[in-house]
Amino acid sequence: MKKIACAAFIVSTLALSVAGPVWAEDHEVQMLNRGTEGVMVFEPSFLQIQAGDTVTFVPTNPSHNAETISSMLPDGAESFRGVLNQAVTVTFDQAGFYGVKCAPHYAAGMIALIDVGDGDSVNGETARAARHPGRARQRMTALFEQFDTEN
Repeated sequence: MKKIACAAFIVSTLALSVAGPVWAEDHEVQMLNRGTEGVMVFEPSFLQIQAGDTVTFVPTNPSHNAETISSMLPDGAESFRGVLNQAVTVTFDQAGFYGVKCAPHYAAGMIALIDVGDGDSVNGETARAARHPGRARQRMTALFEQFDTEN
């Protein structure tokens, strides 16, 4: 009987290892005064992740925070608001597009777009119609164009 139980354990363990891990991923986004995409940027500024993944926004340079853009939040999803000059880690449990801004530099275009699961089918129309001040409008348009190109 012990041999059968041991064999069953080995078979189930091998089956799980072949299927691959089902763990959530951790992503890191830098908050920068100057990056490869210009000044006042999140890098990367576009992420495609799965529900359950976490993103840590790191204030690499001072005077930045990360918070949701309320007009780009999927229905039922929780907003977040990081403290200036402090890292904030967010778990994205619900599919959809999430707009993220640095409050002090929003009009300067410091925004990011996070696609959780299939965001376009969840709140794509609403997220794409959201209005943004100044340079943020141009950058968000470019981020949606990047999404459209990659999908």
